[in-house]
Amino acid sequence: MTQFHTDEYIDFLAKVTPDNIENFAKEQGKFNVGDDCPVFDGLFDLCGISAGGSMEGAARLNRGKCDVAVNWAGGLHHAKKGEASGFCYVNGWYSVTVFLKKILICTTDIVLGILEFLRFHQRVLYIDIDVHHGDGVEEAFYTTDRVMTVSFHKYGEYFPGTGELRDIVVGDGKYYAVNFPLRDGIDDTSYKNIFEPIIKAVMEWYQPGAIVLQCGGDSLSGDRLGAFNLSMKGHANCVRYVKGFGVPVLVLGGGGYTMRNVARTWAYETGLLVGQELGPDLPYNEYYEVSLDTMTYNF
Repeated sequence: MTQFHTDEYIDFLAKVTPDNIENFAKEQGKFNVGDDCPVFDGLFDLCGISAGGSMEGAARLNRGKCDVAVNWAGGLHHAKKGEASGFCYVNGWYSVTVFLKKILICTTDIVLGILEFLRFHQRVLYIDIDVHHGDGVEEAFYTTDRVMTVSFHKYGEYFPGTGELRDIVVGDGKYYAVNFPLRDGIDDTSYKNIFEPIIKAVMEWYQPGAIVLQCGGDSLSGDRLGAFNLSMKGHANCVRYVKGFGVPVLVLGGGGYTMRNVARTWAYETGLLVGQELGPDLPYNEYYEVSLDTMTYNF
C-alpha cells in the first residue's frame, strides 16, 4: 500500500483500533479519520485483503491469465496519498454508514491496480461511472500522460466538489483527465449518447494497453445518495461497451447506497462479463424471502 500512500498514514491505519483511538487525536485530524471515515475492528486487515483483489486482478491480466478481472469489493476513489476522504481510507478503501449502521466495507485498490498495470503497459485508461467524481485517482496521476482518467459524475454543490469540465490537470498530464459533469436525473438514453461517443474517441486517440472500469452503483435510479436515473441495464451498457473493445479490463465496484439495486446490477454485470445474460427471475435460495423485496433482478 505504500507504493502510493505515505508510510506514516499506513502505519496509523495499522495501529488504530476503536479501543485505542483516543490516543490518536492528532492523527485523526491529520488523516481525516472520524465521522465520514470511522475506525472499526479489522480496518487494516480488510484494507490489505481487499486491495489484493485489484492488484492480483491486474497482475493476472498482465500475465495473460484472463481477459477480464472483477473485484466488486474495490473501486473506491476518494482517498488521497496521506488522508482518508468520502468513506475511503486508502485509494479505494471504503466504509459506508447509513442510518448510523455500518453496512459495507470495501478496499484499497484503484491506484494500486493501475500501478500494477503500468509495469507492463505504457498507457492505462481509467473510466469512472460512479455518481461522484473520481478525485483521488485523478489526483494520483495528475502530472503523467501514462494514465488517462475519464469521469462521468454529478457536479454542482455535490461531494467532492471537483471534476468541473475545465479541470484538465497539469504538466505532462495536461489534457489526460476528461471530466464530464452531469446534472440530476440523467436517464439511460442520455447517458448512452454521452458515454459511448466519448469512450470511443478516447480509445481511438489514447489506445490504452489496459482499462480499469469503476462501476459505482450510486449512479443507479433510486440510490439514497445519488441523483441519476439509470436502470440496471443502462448502467450495464457501459460495462458491455467497454468490454467490447477487447482490451484487458479490470472491473471494480464503488459506491452504492441502495443495496438491493447494487447487488442486482453487479450480479447482472458479472453475467455480461462472462458471456451470460441473466434472466429476470431470481433462482430460489436460502435468502429468497429475507433479503429481497421483489423476485426479479431488474428494477
